[in-house]
Amino acid sequence: MNIIYLLLALSILVALIFFIAFIFSVKKGQYDDVYTPSVRMLFDDELVRSDKSDSTKNKKSN
Repeated sequence: MNIIYLLLALSILVALIFFIAFIFSVKKGQYDDVYTPSVRMLFDDELVRSDKSDSTKNKKSN
């Protein structure tokens, strides 16, 4: 029974260490995305272009 208490305490300790590391990395900006905002405009243009090409295909087939 003592081993269960020991394993429970160790698992909580490991979980706390990972949580603190996660909070630290978020505060340091590790997960900030600096690439996507610069190309977001390009993604929107491709979506509009595909919608127009779909509508022209439908007009040609009719």
